[in-house]
Amino acid sequence: MSFQNLNALRHFEAAARHLNLRLAAEELHVTQGAVSQQIRVLEDVLQTRLFTRHPRGLSLTEAGHRLHEPVAQALGLISSSIAELHSFSDRVTLSLPPSLAAKWLVPRLPGFAEAHPNVELQIVASERITDFARDNVDLAIRQGPAPQESAVTVEKLAPIRLVAVTGPSLVARAPVLARASFFAQYPLIEDGHRPWQAWFAREAPETPWKRLSFNQTALAIDAAEAGQGIALVPDVLVNDALEKRRLVRLREEPPDETRGLYLVRPAKTPETRSHRAVADWIRAGF
Repeated sequence: MSFQNLNALRHFEAAARHLNLRLAAEELHVTQGAVSQQIRVLEDVLQTRLFTRHPRGLSLTEAGHRLHEPVAQALGLISSSIAELHSFSDRVTLSLPPSLAAKWLVPRLPGFAEAHPNVELQIVASERITDFARDNVDLAIRQGPAPQESAVTVEKLAPIRLVAVTGPSLVARAPVLARASFFAQYPLIEDGHRPWQAWFAREAPETPWKRLSFNQTALAIDAAEAGQGIALVPDVLVNDALEKRRLVRLREEPPDETRGLYLVRPAKTPETRSHRAVADWIRAGF
């Protein structure tokens, strides 16, 4: 069947559902005359009448009744298939902290692109708490206490677990006892969260120590890899570097269950197939 006849079927289905040319025309954003013309085209092709015209509307003939149900089902199937393909190829905007983007996300992007070639992933790296409506963001990963907004769906991905790491050029292997006296021998690399400050206040408040400060965790990790000191950072950001032996793990803190990494999305926004693909991929990485 030609495209012209498919178009005629669309007009027929709308008219058969409404039994009113005006309502069918409004739904299809065409004129009543255009609907009438397409119905005549279909009746000419089929060589049978599909409607009986009345002063205040239409009624289906027996042939019209027999045709309407399968046409409605077929057009519905086509529409749902197109919608599914469209949703799968939609752009998905993901917001997450810059250090998580640099150290966790970017190394995994080639694998995501290979597994999901039809999903266009747009990254927004920002420390600012995401406003989904204002920022036009679909999904977000947040770090810290669990988000409390009522308009979002929150899923905990992992607790925050801090590890002390440095490059092998500074410390070749982990000490038997990684105490404050050990760490105080080296420059301690702080990021914007000031983890060493909190650690010494808790473990050894009287012990003096020297610091090297950066405003982002990713920069602190880079400095640690270069052997410039020891960083205390979330393990999720350094697992790849530890596996490839670019970093040495010197101490691991217990997980902080009051803080974590959370997958967040708007509660009332329909989840498309592409959204699910990105969310499932994120979950698999933790």
